[in-house]
Amino acid sequence: MKKTQLFLSSLAFALVLQSCGKDKQLEEVEVPLPTETTSEKAPMGNPDDVAADPGTFKMMKLPYAYDALEPHIDAKTVEIHFSKHHVGYVNNLNKAIAGTELEKQTIEDILKKLDLENKTVRNNAGGYYNHNLYWEILAAKKGGEPTGALAEAINKDFGSFEAFKTQISEAGAKQFGSGWAWLVVDKTGKLVVGSTANQDNPLMPNQSVSGTPILGLDVWEHAYYLKYQNKRADYITAFFNLVNWDVVAKKYDAAKAPAPKV
Repeated sequence: MKKTQLFLSSLAFALVLQSCGKDKQLEEVEVPLPTETTSEKAPMGNPDDVAADPGTFKMMKLPYAYDALEPHIDAKTVEIHFSKHHVGYVNNLNKAIAGTELEKQTIEDILKKLDLENKTVRNNAGGYYNHNLYWEILAAKKGGEPTGALAEAINKDFGSFEAFKTQISEAGAKQFGSGWAWLVVDKTGKLVVGSTANQDNPLMPNQSVSGTPILGLDVWEHAYYLKYQNKRADYITAFFNLVNWDVVAKKYDAAKAPAPKV
């Protein structure tokens, strides 16, 4: 199209010169350049429109728009992660537990009592729980450092906030393949950091880190690859600009609270 426009413009200019030559005059003719067209960004969907198929477990409401976490996590990654990957775990979990006793249990009970040989439930129950936590502890314009009881516990159990940050960043960066890094309250009430493979988490039996997760760092490639490609460490650094420490602190308080008497 651009070549055709230039050809026609040149032809018109030549005809003008030929006509002017007959009168022994040369007039300058301004030939407009073809305008460049810019492609518009593909429109984003609305996270409120994302719903799981009918079943026991539902999709959570994403607490922000797809582009709210930019520039640290791009809108397209959030949209695909939430509306494709996350909803897929929910739908597959509901199919796997349909007609079984698991339909009557909470997701926490399913995970704590999990038969690890049931790979379908293991992968999808983990994916459902893990992503709920991930989205919940992120927010725009957050980051920084925690305060109050959580800050005191981090200083006590890790030595400093920077020491904790280094430890969980290394847990995420060194996790071979897909998986998660965690901040967990263990059964003694102590904060510990660890990692799990695939969609496993610290609520499941026989994990290298055990307890109640209060922060989860997703290091599956679908969490960062569109923006960061193979630079997982850069994504982990960016992640800490988005951590909503107020939410993490509430989860810490709840995990430390004494269990209700039966």
